[in-house]
Amino acid sequence: MDESRYRAALDRLVEPGERVLAHARADVGGGLTPPPPPEPASTAAPGRRTVGSVLLNVLVPLATWDRGDRLVDLIGWGIAGRGAPGSAASRLHRALTPPGTDLKVRETLLAVTDRRLLVCRTGGVTLLGGREAEERALAGTEVVWAVPRAEVASARVGWHRLNPKRLRLTFADGSWLAFTVPIAESGTPLRAVAAALAG
Repeated sequence: MDESRYRAALDRLVEPGERVLAHARADVGGGLTPPPPPEPASTAAPGRRTVGSVLLNVLVPLATWDRGDRLVDLIGWGIAGRGAPGSAASRLHRALTPPGTDLKVRETLLAVTDRRLLVCRTGGVTLLGGREAEERALAGTEVVWAVPRAEVASARVGWHRLNPKRLRLTFADGSWLAFTVPIAESGTPLRAVAAALAG
């Protein structure tokens, strides 16, 4: 998708007088992420971590167990974020991966304004939706998480394993979450987001 089309969608989401300084399409980095924020108490019994569940998770990837998934992520991808349940990184990650998500493809957009860091999601499209579906997805873009710029302690782009384009956002509470783009794509938009947050 054309980057200028993302900009037009973002300009519709800002408050009056607020300016978008930089934006980038990115995904949460692969790897171990912060645990989700605390949820209301449930009646379900807590799961147990067993060697069998981890082994089955590796052998049968479609069968999932939370703790097994986390161990596989750690071994395969490393760490993509840290923070206590309920921290800024934990809340951001949950906003991007709500429970019970549908099977539609959505783009994640990071935008830095002169006031806030916005994290947005486009509307969902099916894999073979075509150009009209992409236009509808852009029209359905919404802010899923936002914080004042002062809540972002640092932002830097650097190497992680074989990918030289990983944006690490560290928040005032010490938690952090990483975002990446595919290796074949330019890292310039991520660097612009980091520079805008530092400026």
